Amino acid sequence: MRLMQRQLNLLMENKIYLYGASGHCKVVMTILLANQEKITAIIDDNPKTKELLAVPVIHSTEFVAENNQKLIVSIGNNEIRKKIVNKIKGNFHTAIHPKAIVSLFSKVKEGSMVMAGAIINVDAVVGKHCIVNTGAIIEHDCVIEDYVHLSPNATLSGNVVVKEGAHIGVGACVIQGVTIGKWAIIGAGTVIIRDVPDYAVVVGNPGRVIKSKKIIDNE
Repeated sequence: MRLMQRQLNLLMENKIYLYGASGHCKVVMTILLANQEKITAIIDDNPKTKELLAVPVIHSTEFVAENNQKLIVSIGNNEIRKKIVNKIKGNFHTAIHPKAIVSLFSKVKEGSMVMAGAIINVDAVVGKHCIVNTGAIIEHDCVIEDYVHLSPNATLSGNVVVKEGAHIGVGACVIQGVTIGKWAIIGAGTVIIRDVPDYAVVVGNPGRVIKSKKIIDNE
């Protein structure tokens, strides 16, 4: 009876796949391994290696969808990550490093990745398929929309809104109450003291718009 139950548990165990065999993927893998979660395989149609950290890399044609399969799109580029998510429509998994500090009163939605040392404070909401990178800080009442990437040591003060697809660079700082427009790019070390328009590229201290880069939203 116990043997049958053990076999049933194995059948019901979630199979976790990652999509994209990159350097970013290796960081996501360390989160899952720190949480004692087993990675079944990594999907990549242009692989540079047959395995990554001893996990096999497979082509998407080898991937068979199953009910107990979960997926994380482990690609750092926000636009590409959104394209892949829209293409595969999978059951998505969330990866939060055990050494991240995540308030019980915050929310991290499906497909998002929170690296070691990151802090997500009370009543902050992190959308789907976001990256909260190493040491990034999201203070109270912030709203982070889908496909956002906060780079290492980026800091958002309270009540900041970051719209879909925006990328906040390494060590950038955003004062309280500011809104960062969708698909905006905030350069490394930039200090944001006022709202940023959609698609803007902003650098400097204080931050200034140097150009606007329109992209095609993949709805």
